[in-house]
Amino acid sequence: MSARVPAAGDRDRGDAGWTLCSAGGCEGVTGSAHLLRCGDDRVLVDAGLFQGVDEESGNDAPWPFDPRELTAVVLTHGHLDHVGRLPRLVADGFRGPVLATSATLAVAEVVLRDAARIQHEDAARARRRLRRAGRDPERVRPAYREADVAAALALARPARFHQPLRVGRRLRVELGPAGHVLGAAWALLTGPTDRVLVSGDLGDTDGPLHPPPAPPPPTDALLIEATYGDRRHRTWQATLTEFAEVVGRTLRRGGNVLLPSFALERTQTVLYALQTLERDGRLPTARVVLDAPMASRMTALYRRFPATLRPDIAARLASGDDPFRPARLELARSGGASRALNQARGVIIVAGAGMMTGGRILHHLKHHLWDARNAVVVVGYQAEGTLGRRLVDGAQRVRLLGETIAVAAEVHTVNGFSAHADAPALDAWWQASGARVLVPVHGETDARRALAQRAEAAGIQVRSARVGEALSLRLSGEDRAAAS
Repeated sequence: MSARVPAAGDRDRGDAGWTLCSAGGCEGVTGSAHLLRCGDDRVLVDAGLFQGVDEESGNDAPWPFDPRELTAVVLTHGHLDHVGRLPRLVADGFRGPVLATSATLAVAEVVLRDAARIQHEDAARARRRLRRAGRDPERVRPAYREADVAAALALARPARFHQPLRVGRRLRVELGPAGHVLGAAWALLTGPTDRVLVSGDLGDTDGPLHPPPAPPPPTDALLIEATYGDRRHRTWQATLTEFAEVVGRTLRRGGNVLLPSFALERTQTVLYALQTLERDGRLPTARVVLDAPMASRMTALYRRFPATLRPDIAARLASGDDPFRPARLELARSGGASRALNQARGVIIVAGAGMMTGGRILHHLKHHLWDARNAVVVVGYQAEGTLGRRLVDGAQRVRLLGETIAVAAEVHTVNGFSAHADAPALDAWWQASGARVLVPVHGETDARRALAQRAEAAGIQVRSARVGEALSLRLSGEDRAAAS
């Protein structure tokens, strides 16, 4: 990150155009943090944690800007890869408002407090190892503490959909529904002459829980997610059929089903799918154990914010018909209850973390992967460098909790559970925005390239962002003249 966005004292001298400087999420799918500058006003959209292959280097890297000079932070939604570095940003000097929907702020509080706890525990374990090795344990410290989370949450300012807010000297910020997860939003930033739209993570148009993303407002430049910019999703009904087949055959052979699941949205979708298949008679009424304390808290938030859900799901919640409760659902409330599942058979275990980078799922994988009767059903995106990605790519052995474990269990990916828009939906969304400048972000190289090629074929000016490098979002002179 050698390049830095110019300091606030370096005036634009009448140039009201927008400049982008990303601190993550522009060359991969995690660590989203996009600084948008217009004159002296600087808005950071998201402050996410890196996960997977870039985790250590990305999260420890300095910001490519001065946090003290930021006008505001806008959070598109509460996933860790979009909010996980917010406490560090505040610890590094940011003191402005943090704008997000009320649902996103509630989600972010759960996510950040959990992240601080995990960092504290990980640092404590690392210090014990260093102490036993006769090395200095004090060099290991968590990235942030519970007090930093509290300081970040104190800056929160709830924002409603489609109600523009004045930010800084010359900007307005408007949020709109993005689908995806509870409270998720796209963000429109309006300056004196130009508008920039940041898609955040756009939801699947066929998802069972959340409405499709709201149509985009007209914009000059668009930062658009490209997670699935190179593929098309199955329909929800086809996904249910595939899910029923893999879960059903595992139970019939006496195995357990492991469902590594993100606490937010994916767990609720999985529980809804299991209940639907039970009620339709397509799956037996099996024992379902939710072994994810944070997911339980997230499910409670779904009941608290029903207005962000599809009308049929909201109506069920209002009537007392809980869509997230299979008939034999249990909550593993303690470590002992979780460990007891090692001896159980014919059980469906839903546990985090979704990319298998930590959490109780590691304990279950250690005790289940070596047994061919069992199945690991992957229902979420697996970033490069994660254990989940290695399993999806066909690893025969993996290291788990200090042991080498053979992979004999069935590993089956059900892609249709994605909470992200697929390529046709992404194309329809950017086309509807009228943007003349497009910056694909939040996607691996092939996905970003595929989306970019389609946009360029349609005559759109596509630009590539790089971490720490300033990028103008204005049309080139020739294209500006043609547009006018």
